[in-house]
Amino acid sequence: VHLMESGGGLVQSEGSLRLSCAASGFSFSNRDMSWYREAPGKEREREWIASINQFDDRTDYKKSVSGRFTISRDNALNTMYLQMSRLKPEDTAVYYCNDVLMSLNWGQGTQVVVSS
Repeated sequence: VHLMESGGGLVQSEGSLRLSCAASGFSFSNRDMSWYREAPGKEREREWIASINQFDDRTDYKKSVSGRFTISRDNALNTMYLQMSRLKPEDTAVYYCNDVLMSLNWGQGTQVVVSS
């Protein structure tokens, strides 16, 4: 099982980024998947931010990102995405992907820094 996040970087407030999660070693299309993040100083608090259903691509979001972030997936490419818009400094974090049960091996994450 391997998850590899990419697409992070430094962006100004109100900017946009698109994160990718490349999955391998398991049946990606049969998993409900999520994005998580760890904010600076909260390394023991990996918070859930969005999920996408395996069956009908139904999505769910943490309130603080709803309307700004969009989760999507391409099962043919075994890849999940997180389109982030209107970014805020409080979105600064390392972003990770996993299934909704956090049962897969964690990847290295991708760092997002939003400057004010």
